[in-house]
Amino acid sequence: MQQFLCANAEDNDAASLVEQCLEQIGTIPTQASLGFVYATDLLANDMQLILDRLRQHAPDIHWVGTVGLGICSSGLEIYDRPALSLMICDIASDCYRILPSYNGQIEELPQHITDWYQQQDFCFALLHADPVNQMTPAWIDDLRKQQDIGFINGGLTSSNSTHPQFADELVSGGISGILFNEHVHIATDHTQGCSPIGPVHEITRAERNVVMSLDQQTAVEVLKEDIGEVLAKDLARIGGYIFTALPIAGSDTGDYLVRQLVGIDPDRGMLAIGDSVDQQQRLMFCRRDGNTALEDMERMLQRLSRRIGEQIIRGGIYISCLGRGRYQFGQNSEELKLIQQHLGDFPLVGFFANGEIYNGRLYGYTGVLTLFL
Repeated sequence: MQQFLCANAEDNDAASLVEQCLEQIGTIPTQASLGFVYATDLLANDMQLILDRLRQHAPDIHWVGTVGLGICSSGLEIYDRPALSLMICDIASDCYRILPSYNGQIEELPQHITDWYQQQDFCFALLHADPVNQMTPAWIDDLRKQQDIGFINGGLTSSNSTHPQFADELVSGGISGILFNEHVHIATDHTQGCSPIGPVHEITRAERNVVMSLDQQTAVEVLKEDIGEVLAKDLARIGGYIFTALPIAGSDTGDYLVRQLVGIDPDRGMLAIGDSVDQQQRLMFCRRDGNTALEDMERMLQRLSRRIGEQIIRGGIYISCLGRGRYQFGQNSEELKLIQQHLGDFPLVGFFANGEIYNGRLYGYTGVLTLFL
């Protein structure tokens, strides 16, 4: 099977960006019906124009995508300037459905979509979600629990202005994307940008996002024990370096969700974290640094390489955290080049997100790679 068609361009004029990308792509196969489009957020207010131009030049393509503070292409990361990345896929139109803006009500989805996915043995969802809407995490969890949707990847739009998404039309405020059935062959994995320090602790007292005690000790006392004497002397130094992590119950890989450590009250021994917790959960602390991120990403790519074997990678979607990329791997697109080094040169697009979705859960400081085979 042939690889997908991919292009990227940088230009201050949105219409020119579309023309440059389509010129790079060339003749679009008649069987192609799906396109992914990612734009830097400097183009957020031009997304309707971009969609109109794409429809004008490629009227038979269904477009999905969003904006990010940075975007990905094959071996390339683009930040801080107007840029566009496209990938056109020759996937049969009966193998997918576009998911329009979802607002937490499955019953309000168009009937032709629910009829379609309920007839499938398995659905893989690739979604884009609004980071500003406080209901986004709950809606993602709601979709994860739908028995007809087996696996969900994606990311939260990142932007300094608006947060538009493409789902056949310009939408915003909810969750949108695409559902694939079992006839679309996909391999996927994720990589964490943090590594655990210390043991896993039982949350023995908590309220909303405030943890009062761990293992029957004050939460701050346990934090100090885990991070070591040097950092414990000055807790103001740990911001952006030490995080909390919530182990995923039932995971056979030791997977966990990284959450910000948003507040410390040394006098009362309490911690505030970037998620709601309860006394049925566990918690550990982790650190974020470039070396651990690099090692874990290489492990992910090696796992995927073994699973893929000799199969051709037709195309890929990479959604990485804003805190990764140039901040953890270097300024020269090192994160995207790692993918090329391990898996070869293949069409790839994506963006740097405000939160990453893997297997229906919302992560942070994570890279999610979805490969079409």
